[in-house]
Amino acid sequence: MTKKRNGFLAFCFSLIPGAGEMYMGFMKQGVSIMAVFWMLIFLAAFLNIGPVLFILPILWCYSFFNVHNIRGMSDEEFYALEDDYLFHLDRVVPMAKWDRKRNNILAAALIIIGAAMLWEYMMDYLRWLIPGELYWNIMDSVPRVCVSILMILGGIYLIRGKKRELEEKEEKQEELMK
Repeated sequence: MTKKRNGFLAFCFSLIPGAGEMYMGFMKQGVSIMAVFWMLIFLAAFLNIGPVLFILPILWCYSFFNVHNIRGMSDEEFYALEDDYLFHLDRVVPMAKWDRKRNNILAAALIIIGAAMLWEYMMDYLRWLIPGELYWNIMDSVPRVCVSILMILGGIYLIRGKKRELEEKEEKQEELMK
């Protein structure tokens, strides 16, 4: 790590999620926070999913106070602090265990997102065929429904995976007991 930075500039940069961490020399943390922040805004705007924006104040507060916590550390703590990404994809999606089933889940997710995007594009051309209020109701709900279905399927998959993992551990323990 380099050296501690100016307190006023750290405050100014801390107002932008991720920028304060980058100013303090923690590039991986800063890029992670900034990428998540702008990706959430993109998803909310592109897929018309407003509730996703409720995560932004939490992320902003985390980033703001993280910068000030880092700034307030003693020199020993500051220099001992290691820069690391907030999220590790290898922990979320273990590449060693990547198999055909996970490929199918990823394919389904991409199909649903692609269908939502295509739907939005095609509805612009069908606007003149569908009456006004019905058009806007359909237009607004399809991307939300697609993402909701994707989230539900992802949750079910995670629950099933954890259940299987627990069952395998129980079987191994039973075998060891014998």
